[in-house]
Amino acid sequence: MSQRPHVTAPPELWAGVECTVNRVGERYFDQLERGGHARRIEDLDLFGWLGARAARYPVLWERTAPGALPEADWTWPDARLGRLRALGIRPIVGLLHHGSGPRHTSLVDPDFPEKLAAYARAVAERYPWVEDYTPVNEPLTTARFSGLYGHWYPHGRDGRTFARALLTQLRGVVLSMRAAREVNPSARLVQTEDMGYCFSTERLRYQAEFENERRWLSFDLLAGRVTPEHPMWDYLRWEGADERELDWFTQNPCPPSVVGINYYVTSERFLDERLGRYPPHTHGGNRRDAYADVEAVRVCAGGVAGPRAILRAAWGRYGLPLALTEAHIGCTRDEQVRWIAELWSAGCTLRAEGVDFRALTAWALFGSYDWDSLATRDAGHYEPGYFDVRSPSPRPTAAARLLRDLAAGREHTHPALDSPGWWRRLDRLTYRPARQAARGDVAVATKGGGKVNGAARPILITGATGTLGAAFARVAKSRALSFRLLSRHEMDIADPAAVEEMLEEAGAWAVVNTAGYVRVDDAEREPEVCFRENASGAGVLAEACARRGVRLLTFSSDLVFGADVRGEPYVEQDAPAPLNVYGRSKAEAERLVAEAMPSALVVRTSAFFGPWDEYNFIAAALRALSRSEEFVAADDAVVSPTYVPELVQTCLDLLIDGEGGVWHLSNAGEVTWAEFARRAARLAGLDESLIVGRPTRELGLTAPRPLYSALGSRRGALLRPLDEALESYMRERGAAPAATRGRTRSASC
Repeated sequence: MSQRPHVTAPPELWAGVECTVNRVGERYFDQLERGGHARRIEDLDLFGWLGARAARYPVLWERTAPGALPEADWTWPDARLGRLRALGIRPIVGLLHHGSGPRHTSLVDPDFPEKLAAYARAVAERYPWVEDYTPVNEPLTTARFSGLYGHWYPHGRDGRTFARALLTQLRGVVLSMRAAREVNPSARLVQTEDMGYCFSTERLRYQAEFENERRWLSFDLLAGRVTPEHPMWDYLRWEGADERELDWFTQNPCPPSVVGINYYVTSERFLDERLGRYPPHTHGGNRRDAYADVEAVRVCAGGVAGPRAILRAAWGRYGLPLALTEAHIGCTRDEQVRWIAELWSAGCTLRAEGVDFRALTAWALFGSYDWDSLATRDAGHYEPGYFDVRSPSPRPTAAARLLRDLAAGREHTHPALDSPGWWRRLDRLTYRPARQAARGDVAVATKGGGKVNGAARPILITGATGTLGAAFARVAKSRALSFRLLSRHEMDIADPAAVEEMLEEAGAWAVVNTAGYVRVDDAEREPEVCFRENASGAGVLAEACARRGVRLLTFSSDLVFGADVRGEPYVEQDAPAPLNVYGRSKAEAERLVAEAMPSALVVRTSAFFGPWDEYNFIAAALRALSRSEEFVAADDAVVSPTYVPELVQTCLDLLIDGEGGVWHLSNAGEVTWAEFARRAARLAGLDESLIVGRPTRELGLTAPRPLYSALGSRRGALLRPLDEALESYMRERGAAPAATRGRTRSASC
């Protein structure tokens, strides 16, 4: 065991891009292409902006040499590794990331290890200055997904395929490092593995103990520890491993230079034979018992082990330098900020306690695609990372700014840190709480609830009686963001004295303004009232927030635009040209806010629909159709409807990120009001022939309406396509869309 230094300096920051190239059947899923990093060499400058000292970086076998090795195309890695070297960032080169190699091989190919080693030698010869390698990322996890669960190629579903895939990959690691070291004797192995923990009921204790021992196999085999006395020796022999191939690892040990722990909240599991407590998709078992396998954090009343305990267990077992090499969370922005702050704190604490914890990796830097389905389908489900790639260029989030400050040794306080992460709150429990005890080498660390930094600073939300204000309060509560929902009686936004008094009393860090005059036709008769509520009120809030350094989010409308004929959606840079009083009041509000507070976030949106109120267009249409009544709607006015829950979540993310200026937020797509109602009717299984389309001019509206007000964006397409949002609306209302009944979706957080 290595000497345990007393370390007080902060750990290094490493960067990492989600780079999985996994095979499903005959199709390869390439995260580098899907996220666009493959086409953006300028992304590497962001590694330096963060303060990263090293980067887990792909020079993947399938991408570089999909055919014969002499025909390899080194153009892409030449440019990328060269840029990293110029930036002073050392690469940790990955050769396989959940991959099975080019089409001419597989994880059960006996020649796979030698083929991988030949590729590793070619990489080392081309880049002799590279010292750090991860030949195979997460070999145990990849073997499980490819050989035991059938998700990835070669789609095995048995223990023998699992064992073969695991041993094949690890032999490839040993031979690859041998080849690299023949070129560069200083080459180091940074071996990664997903490292969670398994809890269980007392009846399933034997299965949990088995899985808690099996999780170490990658490191134990590489370290030459799997001898006949090892707890996993008999299991591997049972699954077809030959004594000679197991002995080969003891005779050719290749212990990691750095033990890389990949940890996710869902890495810790709970096994329970009481199947009735859990949905069918969680049910499984072994030859002895049937049981549910669920996320421990969702059921264990006492909490879970957490990353600090997992790292400490690895230190106690190996005494080798450690790093958190993956620790992504697909969640809201405030939870991402809480997550990375907690991980950094855990690393610093371990170092202060004498554990040789080297680094925390910012993973996944640019987010990931479709990991909610374990990257087995192309559904376009994007989880942002530290940078959001849905903008024209990767946009730094609050999590990126937090990590940048931590890496530089600067203090960073963000209001999101005033509350604990969801994994520490009691509302994390999805299932009936179960008691469990940590056994062996970990101790339960996660407890419920409580403030992190004392009293939480609130968000002030105006418009208590409106749909949008109520939605913000609902979502803020679910995200543990402290808030106060204010009526006009509590704070008249057009009264400067009332606004100043409330800001002073509340100590708020942000204001979300959803108040205003929303009766478009009545505004034609009450222009003064409309302008007071919509324009003057927004201006007063902006002036007060600017003086106090309080962030402001306020809303505008698609009705600031007025064209009858247009070929493409309006974007943020288009000049307002409203047709009615309401639209003019919103355009004036935008002007006043921009003058008083250029950093304010102004969101233009349109045509709300959502499951939390019964007063939106779709709810009215479905009520009429359910009574077999006709429903009249404009068939010549084109809009971009907006799903309220998604709008609110996205707005809070942008507010937490510190974004400002005008943003267009609506669900992607444009539709007439009549067609919008028909789509909802089809999903609900109602008679769409009852929807009667009429020209707007025949609807008896007082205020003139534009016939085209669809919204697009040049700043970022952050909301899903309209049809997906409409399906979500139906599910939330309790009416499963006819096209998707029976489908199960997993949540990111």
